[in-house]
Amino acid sequence: MEAADSARFGYILELLKRDKVAIKGIERELICPACKELFTHPLILPCQHNICHKCVKEILFAFEDSFADGGSESSNQSSPRIRISASSMDRIDRINRSGRKRNSLTPRSTLFPCPSCQRDIDLGERGINGLFRNFTLETIVERYRQAARAAIAIMCDFCKPPPQESTKSCMDCSASYCNECFKIHHPWGTVKAQHEYVGPTTNFRPKILMCPEHEMERVNMYCEICRRPVCHLCKLGGGHANHRVTTMSTAYKTLKEKLSKDIEYLISKESQVKAHITQLDLLLKETECNSERAKQEASQSFEKLYHVLEEKKSAALRAIETSKNIRLEKLQTQVEEYQGLLENNGLVGYAQEVLKETDPSCFVQTAKQLHVRIQKATESLKSFRPAAETTFEDFVVDTAKQEDILSDLSFHSNGLEIPEINEEQCRMYNKALISWECPEKTDSADIYVLEYHKLNKEEESVTWQKTEVCGKSKVISDLDDDSSYAFRVRGYKGSICSPWSREVIMRTPPAPVFSFLFDDKCGYNNEHLQLNPRRTSVESRAGFPLLLGSERLQVGCYTTLDYIIGDTGIAKGKHFWAFSVEAYSYLVKVGVVPSNKIQKLFHNTHDVTSPRYEQDSGHDSGSEDAFFDSSQPCTLVTLGMKKFFIPATPAAPKDPASRILPLPSCLGVCLDCDRGRVGFYDAGRMKCLYECEVDCSGLMYPAFALMGGAAVHLEEAVTAKYREYHDDI
Repeated sequence: MEAADSARFGYILELLKRDKVAIKGIERELICPACKELFTHPLILPCQHNICHKCVKEILFAFEDSFADGGSESSNQSSPRIRISASSMDRIDRINRSGRKRNSLTPRSTLFPCPSCQRDIDLGERGINGLFRNFTLETIVERYRQAARAAIAIMCDFCKPPPQESTKSCMDCSASYCNECFKIHHPWGTVKAQHEYVGPTTNFRPKILMCPEHEMERVNMYCEICRRPVCHLCKLGGGHANHRVTTMSTAYKTLKEKLSKDIEYLISKESQVKAHITQLDLLLKETECNSERAKQEASQSFEKLYHVLEEKKSAALRAIETSKNIRLEKLQTQVEEYQGLLENNGLVGYAQEVLKETDPSCFVQTAKQLHVRIQKATESLKSFRPAAETTFEDFVVDTAKQEDILSDLSFHSNGLEIPEINEEQCRMYNKALISWECPEKTDSADIYVLEYHKLNKEEESVTWQKTEVCGKSKVISDLDDDSSYAFRVRGYKGSICSPWSREVIMRTPPAPVFSFLFDDKCGYNNEHLQLNPRRTSVESRAGFPLLLGSERLQVGCYTTLDYIIGDTGIAKGKHFWAFSVEAYSYLVKVGVVPSNKIQKLFHNTHDVTSPRYEQDSGHDSGSEDAFFDSSQPCTLVTLGMKKFFIPATPAAPKDPASRILPLPSCLGVCLDCDRGRVGFYDAGRMKCLYECEVDCSGLMYPAFALMGGAAVHLEEAVTAKYREYHDDI
């Protein structure tokens, strides 16, 4: 397969050369996105992008150190290659050989920031060791190097100085030889004479592709689900046990036909491609002209605003200046009046001179008018008041409203679609995952702005929190428990923005999320129950146990429940966890069990009721639930046949039909150890369906019971990895 691929790509390169297309045209396909150099031992990431083996190590090392140091969440992929010491490289190699550390509950996966798609890729438990080496790309890179240095010959590795030009290279020995040295080191009749040799090359690679999971096994099958080569051990007992696989020859034939047809189609459309290139060149020039015109129009619009603001500014400054002059004049007059009250100056000096008059009639004539003036001056001293205000509060310009308007100033949103929040894809669990899409399914916006705020009736004004998103989904952290939030989103394309989407209200869980896995040791019955490798899903095997109990089913409605608990207990506080039940499930019971009653739980698994109606007994499922609650050591509710059964309690409705609700797609359990209460929720709407008291004297464990065909899946934490990677081939 690899030889054929190499030949095919070699043919493509020859076509390019014959068409006088510079080999530099494909150079961008041969450049590593991390180090910006030609690929060296490229690896294929799960997102189908390629990266150098050394770059993977360096980026992963820097990425992990950023978390350890409390730095940024991702490294800068656009920066040049990171140079690290030899000791650091040894540390990376040790991590690769031994795998990442894992705790007692769940295996750890390795996150890697892909430099091409800017996403965090899950490399799995094996990390770098689980990636395939892209030998075909290596061959193309080597061919490119040889074409670039066609004038430089490959010399023999074994000649004494001066070395001769090599004529062939041995793939088994990974060395190049001249004719004489090849005869010496590969004599006839020896094992080395059977080695595979090719023309002079510096690209020595293994003859066969080995499985990264099982290093001694050759890949001989192709997994159609994961779209990657696998070996027979991967199919028998590995991660591809339940996947659909095909033979490598069939996959080779299918993919080869697909790729050949695509290449033939592209070659046949060469004239059309050239026409498109000509059209694009015209569009480039037109875009330049239109952008300049748009700049001029935008500048004119802002110039009008500047003109209006300048007029308003001038009017405001003139009004302030006029008011200032009037006030200064009044205050200056008042200053002069008070200066006249001083001795030997003004009024006081004049009064002193009047007192020197000895003629009574002249004195009275002058003193009467002077006395009135002095009385007014005396009164002004008793109640001093400035003639004018010094503050200019009446002239403060309130621009708050205008600032808000200007901050939203943008071009008209003609042609930019309004995004819609997809409530079915949104999730509220330990974090909020908000997803949206455009009505026409087109990515017309360059960037989106997501806003959200907590619904609080006490707050008069709403303060939206804003975040910019490059994609169409965003994970929001640090939300308060048991609270409702409103979300809205709008798109931006340059300075153009769309109107806000319809607001969507979602509610957070009533308590912090409690994480656990199914316990595969304590009481786990592996004959009746089947766990997935991650211990997040459990399924009951409805087979021989029901057949063996068929005689009891004929005379009564009693059979066996298989119990399983969580691997972590709760001692105090309030906690919430969620799960889903498959629609085909016959009977599932969920709830909590104290640690001191776990042994009793697993030793008392018989004579447990079924939700089916038993005509001879004269009782319905509700009365059977009452019997179950009184006889079992744990607090459980019954689910099954797409229904949620509310237990028969004094507070519950007497009508059995009113105690049967549709089964939600996702259910939640909220345990409050401090209050001694447990509630069962519709986790999609965060609505409580049933709540009761529970004895929390010991450690409390999540408990599940299955009968017949049934399956339970634990709700996984919201992460940024909910994006799927699609491969067109």
